[in-house]
Amino acid sequence: MSKSQTEMVVLLEPAVEALGYELADLELNFNGRRGVLRLFIDHSGAADRPAGPGENSAGPPAQGIRVEDCEAVSRQVSAVLDVEDPIRRDYDLEVSSPGLDRKLVKPAHFDRFAGQAVQGRLRKMLDGRRRFAGTLVGRNGMTVTIRVDDTDLTVPIEDLEVIRLVPEY
Repeated sequence: MSKSQTEMVVLLEPAVEALGYELADLELNFNGRRGVLRLFIDHSGAADRPAGPGENSAGPPAQGIRVEDCEAVSRQVSAVLDVEDPIRRDYDLEVSSPGLDRKLVKPAHFDRFAGQAVQGRLRKMLDGRRRFAGTLVGRNGMTVTIRVDDTDLTVPIEDLEVIRLVPEY
């Protein structure tokens, strides 16, 4: 995560958590004149609990993120952004659920989704590969293990460029 993204998380996470949600991920992109600030929210504590039987990667269907949840977070975050004014350019604010193919960002995400199918990309080559697809075995401190073709690949979290769940349909 870039310094500006980290600063945005520090600024916005308390506002999101105050409403009972988790800030699962944040993206800040500027292409040309206008930028986009994307917040991905989940129910508070969702990343801290293991996925239960019958749950998909977005959590139990009855507890999925609804449009009304996104609206509430958008209003709260907009108020914080209006007061703090951390972005000096034009931008759009988008709030949504992390989706079935959610990115795993926080250490707790790797615990919750152990046993799930994942795919991703490493920041640098490891064992002759940058891209991988396999099963998330789990986390040990700040390293994660992914089973790829019957071989365990153990990687520091900081060396993961991106890792996403692969939904089962």
